[in-house]
Formats: sequence, structure tokens, C-alpha cells
Amino acid sequence: MNDIPLHVFRFHVSFSQQSLANASGADVPLCRGAFSDCSGLEATMEPKVIKVGGSNYGAVQRAGPVSFATVVLKRGMTDTRDLWNWFARVGAGAYAYRLQVEIEMRNSADEPVVRWALRRAMPVKFKAADLNAKGSEIGIEELHLAHEGLVLVTS
Repeated sequence: MNDIPLHVFRFHVSFSQQSLANASGADVPLCRGAFSDCSGLEATMEPKVIKVGGSNYGAVQRAGPVSFATVVLKRGMTDTRDLWNWFARVGAGAYAYRLQVEIEMRNSADEPVVRWALRRAMPVKFKAADLNAKGSEIGIEELHLAHEGLVLVTS
């Protein structure tokens, strides 16, 4: 591991679909987006507290269920309508239409260093930028993603 600090402003986001028809079992890339902010890469485990009779020192802590925060991508840009189409499809009832989202941090040489994967991600909010002739905002203001797992991907 090198000691060069990672800058949090160098990251890429990609969206892919798992294909059962694909013989290789590889994900099918859907689109990539450039976003200025990414928040919510967190997992929280709520411990189970077990009180043991006769133990006056304290309760026993056991691992409990893990929950994941909603990931929020802000001020994004992509040259396709794939993200809107995905949101519209899920909103129309295609609840099983989930994608894998990968957020890849890069070093100063633009090489991938750390990659996070959101398993079975689903868009829960899509916000377009306000329309203003004087503004400088770009297409997608916010995309909120609920997901079923946060994984640190290893090479």
C-alpha cells in the first residue's frame, strides 16, 4: 500500500445490469456518469444487547442486522437518458429492475485505487436541475439510490 493520500474528488460512477443470458456471467454496462458529489457510502450494524443474569458488569453485545444508507449522487452529467429511463421503469412497477452501481476512487494518475459496489441498487429519487437561463447547473441535480449491500471490491 502506498502512502499517497487519496483525493475524494477523483471518482467515477458506473451502472451495470446482471445478465442471465450472458454466458460469461459478466455484468452488462448500462452507462457511466460524472457526478460532483457522492454521499451515503455507509453501513450501520445495530448491536443486540443481551442482559445476562448474575453479570453486574454490563450487558453482552452481539452482532445485529446491518442497514445501508441511501447513496446520493449530486450534480451529475451523462450523455444518455439511461438513468431517467431506469427511474421511470422502476416507478412504473418494474420493481425487480435493479442495477449494480460501482463507485471507483482514482489516484492523481487517474488509476483506479478503491472500488465500492452497491448491490441491487434502485433509484428512489431523481431531481433535474432547475431551469434558469442565468444558471450554470447541469442536467441531473440529484439521484438517490437505495440498495441491498455495500461491498468493497477487491481486484
